[in-house]
Amino acid sequence: MAGFPPAYLSSTSNSLTELLRDLAPEALPRMGEREFAEVPEGTTIICFRTADGILMAGDRRATIGNLIASHAMEKVRAADDFSVIGIAGTAGVALDLIRLFQLELEHYEKIEDARLSLGGKANRLAAMLRGNLGLAMQGLTVVPMFAGVDESRPDGQIFSFDVTGGKYEEHRFHAIGSGSGFARGALKKLWQPDLSTEAALAVAVEALFDAADDDSATGGPDFVRAIAPTVFTVELATGVRQLPSETVLATAAEVVAERTRKAQS
Repeated sequence: MAGFPPAYLSSTSNSLTELLRDLAPEALPRMGEREFAEVPEGTTIICFRTADGILMAGDRRATIGNLIASHAMEKVRAADDFSVIGIAGTAGVALDLIRLFQLELEHYEKIEDARLSLGGKANRLAAMLRGNLGLAMQGLTVVPMFAGVDESRPDGQIFSFDVTGGKYEEHRFHAIGSGSGFARGALKKLWQPDLSTEAALAVAVEALFDAADDDSATGGPDFVRAIAPTVFTVELATGVRQLPSETVLATAAEVVAERTRKAQS
């Protein structure tokens, strides 16, 4: 095939990351070469199973120390048509990791003419985290959460990770980030295995409200700026779907009204 470098044609791997290490290592995160000033950090991400699949949601705040660096960071993204990824930690490195992971899955599908299983996708993400260990040791930590559905697991799978690339399956719900303890506490009380999308959205908003109530790095729904938490659902019938911000803010308004009613009664 004219115009392609020999490495494109001779590579024996279906991994984009390994190909980039050979052809364009500058496109990968650089490890151990710089000292870093304070950089934005992102939190909090929650994920749980619903009656039809998976819901993942994240607040929109990014912080630098005690300062708010962004009110509108999007920490949850579609990984491909049937999976989502959310990130907590160093914002710039995390967003680069998401983009590279999206390309990794797309590259595999083009090379193999097949889609990776959910477990296979999680293994690829774990390998990428191990490649980022040098940055993590310098304090530029990225902790993702990955979830999705496929034909063999229409009920969905949720995977958490540590900075060394350790991969763990979560069987009901999970949360990551600085507000994760408060969010998990809310999910323990509110989560049920048969939640509809509407009920699941209300649970997600409640959990993020609880996290924002006790964790300054987590931002709740911002009605003044019309900034809603990012919420994705993943179902086998419809694939990945992002819920409109108007729908999320309307649910948040109902949650606030109910909490106000209870506080005044």
